[in-house]
Amino acid sequence: MATKVRHDSISQMEPMLPSAIDSSLTDLAIEVVRRSAALSTALHPLTRRTVVELVRSMNSYYSNLIEGHNTHPVDIERALEKDYSHDPAMRALQMESAAHIEVQQRIESWLQTNPNEDICAQAFLCRVHREFYARLPEDFCPVQTPAGASKKVIPGMLRQDEVTVGRHIAPAFKDLPDFLTRFQAAYNPSRLSAVNKVIAAAASHHRLAWIHPFLDGNGRVTRLFSHAYLIKAQIGGHGLWAVSRGFARNREAYLRALAGADAHRQGEVDGRGNLSNRGLTGFCTFFLQTALDQIDFMSSLLDLDGLQKRLSGYVERQVSQGELTLEAAYLLRDVLLRGEVPRGEATRITGRPERTARRILKGLLDKKLLNADTEKGPVRLNFPVGVVGYYFPRLYPEGVEITAR
Repeated sequence: MATKVRHDSISQMEPMLPSAIDSSLTDLAIEVVRRSAALSTALHPLTRRTVVELVRSMNSYYSNLIEGHNTHPVDIERALEKDYSHDPAMRALQMESAAHIEVQQRIESWLQTNPNEDICAQAFLCRVHREFYARLPEDFCPVQTPAGASKKVIPGMLRQDEVTVGRHIAPAFKDLPDFLTRFQAAYNPSRLSAVNKVIAAAASHHRLAWIHPFLDGNGRVTRLFSHAYLIKAQIGGHGLWAVSRGFARNREAYLRALAGADAHRQGEVDGRGNLSNRGLTGFCTFFLQTALDQIDFMSSLLDLDGLQKRLSGYVERQVSQGELTLEAAYLLRDVLLRGEVPRGEATRITGRPERTARRILKGLLDKKLLNADTEKGPVRLNFPVGVVGYYFPRLYPEGVEITAR
């Protein structure tokens, strides 16, 4: 049922965390921490860094897909290389995807440089919004209000208009600072236990979307904020998986869970706040179950035995097409396990004469299966879009993951 009165008191956002957190949410939170930590030990740190870069790009794809913007991974890869389409619509989508990746990188850098950053503060949220919109084309800034007027999104500025999202009437714009102050106090990770940080990562995702602080871009800012929150919650392995993939693959369930947490309290057994405790618990359950699903999915892909077999299988396919030799698989395997390999070891690893080994190495570099910081520096794994479907099946939806267009 539609809310009839616009929210103008911070008490109308309660509860901030599910009251009387039951064992099911606690158990889910503990499992997220446990399984994600196990995932973090699967790879050499240098190989892990490359996978994190891949997952960052994938996160952009799925976060934008939730918004109804479908940008092919090949076009995202090209955008990161500043190779933009001549088609204005496609170019705008490429810029949107690149913006998401760049802002996520900046968030990670901010938190590494300043581990005491208060990510729940209004200043941080506005900073994320400003960084994101500053990278978008002008076409993304004008939006239509419910009344039909055209408004321009100002990067980093709280909205100056009233908004309704579906059946949810967001807080009055004049009261946004008060709601964000309450948000900051309730979800500051430094004030929460290890388990409650994980549950708060889920609860804050909904409550930030519920506040709807900006004229547009709230979904993207909320998902970027949740990425920051999971980092602050010190969940080992986060970065090797992304909850947005699960949200996008179950978009209707994600939207239903959000709407369920929008609901008002349903009687005396539904908590003591204005909003439904049952609805917030349901959303937190959905969030954490989705996180576990994505952790398990990436764990299956990053199993070293399976990953080595898929790398070798890809090389065999290339051998059948006359593109590579079988010894290329030996190099890829060593780099996978060791993180990086000096070029001078190519002869020993492949078992071929020096000139032949150099040619094998060059073939892998030319295909961007390996890369290096300098012309003579050690080589590391690389995951161009054209091989992602072979190395990491089902990372992207069927039909977009296997080969470049």
